[in-house]
Amino acid sequence: MNYYNLKDKQEKVNFKTATIQGQGKEKGLFFPEYIPTFTEEFIQNLAQFSHEEIAFRCMKDFVGNEIPSDILKEIVSETINFTIPLQKINEKISILELFHGPTLAFKDIGARFMSRCLSYFLKNENKEITVLVATSGDTGGAVAHGFYNIPRVNVVILYPKGRVSKVQEKQLTALGSNISTLEVEGTFDDCQNLVKKAFADEEINTQLFLTSANSINVARWLPQQIYYLLALKQWQKTENQAPVICVPSGNFGNICAGLMAHFRGLPVDHFIAACNENDIIPHYLKTQKLEQKSTVATLSNAMDVGNPSNFIRILELFGHDFNELKEKISGYSIKDETTLQTIKDVYKKYGYTLDPHSAVAFISLEQYLKENPHKKGFILGTAHPVKFPDVVETAIQINIELPKALENLMKKEKKSIEIRPDFEELKRFLLNKMKDYEQNLS
Repeated sequence: MNYYNLKDKQEKVNFKTATIQGQGKEKGLFFPEYIPTFTEEFIQNLAQFSHEEIAFRCMKDFVGNEIPSDILKEIVSETINFTIPLQKINEKISILELFHGPTLAFKDIGARFMSRCLSYFLKNENKEITVLVATSGDTGGAVAHGFYNIPRVNVVILYPKGRVSKVQEKQLTALGSNISTLEVEGTFDDCQNLVKKAFADEEINTQLFLTSANSINVARWLPQQIYYLLALKQWQKTENQAPVICVPSGNFGNICAGLMAHFRGLPVDHFIAACNENDIIPHYLKTQKLEQKSTVATLSNAMDVGNPSNFIRILELFGHDFNELKEKISGYSIKDETTLQTIKDVYKKYGYTLDPHSAVAFISLEQYLKENPHKKGFILGTAHPVKFPDVVETAIQINIELPKALENLMKKEKKSIEIRPDFEELKRFLLNKMKDYEQNLS
C-alpha cells in the first residue's frame, strides 16, 4: 500500500514513510492509493472472529509489507487490550464506550497503534525522533501515555492554556521523562498552526527528525476504523438494520475513519457529525461554503476546532462530490446550554452519565431520529465523564468518583512551559531540545 499527498499527488510513500514523516510536501496529508474492501462474508460473520483478528484484518492492507504479520498482530492486540462495549441507553440510541483505555479517551486506540508502529520502525535506527503534536484536550494525553519512555522518541505537546479540563491537563503535564508540554496562550488552532509551521521550517527539519501524532498521521487516523467494526459486531447481535452513527467531531479524524470503514463495506445507514458551536462543517453541509472560522471555547473543549484538518480526506473519499457527501452525512451544531441540559436529562431519564462531547452526539442523534423515526443508531462515547467533573457534576448534581489511576495522577506535579502563539518561541524550544540531546550523547 502506498499513500499519496493530497496537495501533490505525485508524491507517494509507503506506510513506514507516511508514519515517520507525518505529512507530505506543502503540509499535505497522506491518503491511501486505493481503498481495500472487506469481503461480504467477513462483515456478515463478525461474531465468529476475535476482536484481535478483526483489528488485524482491518489494518493489514494499509500496513502492507512494512510490518510482518506476527508483529502486526502483537501491535493490534496491545492496541485494543481493554473493553470497548456497545451499551444501550434507550430503545433507539446506544453508545460505544471508547473510554476504558489508559487515558479514558477514544484516542488511546490510535495513539497506542501509532506508538508501537513507530517503535518497530525505529528499533534499528541510530537516531532520535521528535513527535510534535497539538491537542485540544484528549489527543495529548493519549499520545503522552502511548509514547511514554519509548526509546529514541521525544514528545512535544502544545495545548491551549486554560482550555482543557484539570484531568486532561494533568494527563498532558505530569509524566515528564521524554514528554515535554508547552502551554500556549491561545486557541487549539494557534497550537495547530505552530505545529504546521514547524513541519514546514527548513532549519528545524534539518536538525530534527520530526513527525506528528495528530490524526493527520495515517498511523493515528486509520486504526480508528477498528472500533467501528467492533461496534458492528455487537450491533448485529440484536439489530438487523444498518445503524445511524453519530460522532462527536472536532478535527474530523474520527468520523473520517468511520467513513473509510464504510467505503470498505461497513454497513452504515447514515453518519452524523455532531459539533459544538464550532460549526464550520454543519455550515458547509447547509451552504456548500467551507469557511474557516475563529475557534469558540465551549464545554466540549476537545471539539473546539475552527479549521478541521481531516475534512480534506472526507472530501477525497467522496471525490469532492458535495451531493453524495450530503446524502451520507448530516451536521448538527449544539450550544453549551443544550449540552448541559442533555447531560441532566439523560441521567434523569435513563440513569446514564454522558461527558460533554457524548452529550453533543446524543442530542444530535436524538434530533435526527425524531425526523427519521424508523431508524436506530449509536453515538461514540469519546471520553469518560470523570475527565470533565465541573461540567458533569453541575448538570447531574452528583460527585463523580475518580478512578484509582487518576487519583495518583492528580497528585503529581504539573510540568509545563508557557509560550505565546509565536513560532519563533516554539522554534527556539525545539532547537534547544536538540542541543540538549547532542550534549547528552557527548
